[in-house]
Amino acid sequence: MLADGFVPVRIAVLTVSDTRGPADDRSGDILVERLTDAGHELADRRIVRDDGDAIVAQLHAWIDAPDIDCILTTGGTGVTGRDVTPEAIERVATKMIPGFGELFRWLSFRTIGTSTIQSRACACVARGTYVFALPGSTGAVKDAWDGILAQQLDARHRPCNFVDLMPRLTER
Repeated sequence: MLADGFVPVRIAVLTVSDTRGPADDRSGDILVERLTDAGHELADRRIVRDDGDAIVAQLHAWIDAPDIDCILTTGGTGVTGRDVTPEAIERVATKMIPGFGELFRWLSFRTIGTSTIQSRACACVARGTYVFALPGSTGAVKDAWDGILAQQLDARHRPCNFVDLMPRLTER
């Protein structure tokens, strides 16, 4: 914890895409910029293809890593046949956080109207690690970070935030 009460969160960023590479992963770039500008630590960053097993394998590796507190994924949350990120999230989840997807779609509605219904953005706690699945568009990751995650990943946000709960995520 810093003197002002800020607690840096160690965050990994996973882009899920069959077409994006490091040179054109704009949504991943935006997330990295926003989280580091906020004072958090980029713990790792990867790109995996739209394949449930590949997504789950990367999520398990990061969930088991003691130096990662939170995972942000971008991509694969739509309704097409290749969009399997929410199903991968369900495979690793200990507890779903349904309010995240609900709030994301409400915020997104202000920007893209009823098209937000096509988003299956979701979140969970997986063995003590937060996992947030965001759509792959640059606008969506901005909406999610600016409208939800910036506050909930800041220990100074009141009345409550995800950071305050981190030490208790694995309690029984």
